[in-house]
Amino acid sequence: MKKSILLSALTLLVCLYACAQPKVQAEEQQNEPSKVYFTKEISPESLLKIYKALGVEAKGRVAVKISTGEAGNNNYLKPTLIRKLVEDVKGTIVECNTAYAGMRNTFEAHWQTIHDHGFDSIFTVVLMDEKGDMKIPVKDQSHIKYDIVGKDLANYDFMINLAHFKGHAMGGFGGVLKNQSIGVASSAGKAYIHSAGVTDDPEECWGKIAEQDDFLESMASAAQAVADYFKGNIIYINVMNNMSVDCDCDGHPAEPMLKDMGILASTDPVALDQACLDKVFTHTSAEGDDEKPLIERINRQHGTYITDYAEKIGLGSKNYTIIDIDNNN
Repeated sequence: MKKSILLSALTLLVCLYACAQPKVQAEEQQNEPSKVYFTKEISPESLLKIYKALGVEAKGRVAVKISTGEAGNNNYLKPTLIRKLVEDVKGTIVECNTAYAGMRNTFEAHWQTIHDHGFDSIFTVVLMDEKGDMKIPVKDQSHIKYDIVGKDLANYDFMINLAHFKGHAMGGFGGVLKNQSIGVASSAGKAYIHSAGVTDDPEECWGKIAEQDDFLESMASAAQAVADYFKGNIIYINVMNNMSVDCDCDGHPAEPMLKDMGILASTDPVALDQACLDKVFTHTSAEGDDEKPLIERINRQHGTYITDYAEKIGLGSKNYTIIDIDNNN
């Protein structure tokens, strides 16, 4: 009888231990830092090299999400810089109209800007909201209840989120999180995010701008919606060049005060934007190389909060390790 009880107790302990292992392993995996790849070189060749370093092949119909840049702005990622990468993945450049008045808020004006900036002479370009909008589910519904994106998003199997890291008048900075939220949203979706779910009317939204943290939380939620939509079939790249305090959406941006830093890439958008923020905030200024204006812009808008919140809702992790592909470290 005693042996039977002892055997039963031992069996129970073994079972409890075995059942606990997957949870322990999962927690250990969650605590592992995300890999962020880095190269100082900013060139078509290095952009292709860092994509290859990620070890994730862009398959099927590939959307390459960039900003085509507002008319008058010259800081956007140039077609000549991104050409080798886009051609290698047989990608389509995708964009959506803006919600503010300018040269990209109508399809006619946007196509003219795309042409003037040289994109359509090299690549296939699609304005994803030209044939309408669609709503995709949002996991975090603290503010927005869905994400409104260009209808053409449904035509792609994989996305390369190719962002230009720089400042931004409203978000503080723009990286892959902004490129995947505001950038992928249609003009109606942009209004919905800026108003934190109050209106999807671009004309109304500017009178109903959300509290700053609510806006940043809405951006993080929208970025997560796009990540969930692609079921992980996204890679993220930030190019740290021409880092004005103003976004590529500004037709008259301030001159960049900070020298170019390089290209960073990851499969984790939170880790990637955090790594870029850290590079700016830990930079040591020198003559002609001043990080302070960009830091002031980011702090003024509480911009760093977006990575905090994105991590909180499970989009990624701020814990990362840098892999320098120039030195194979």
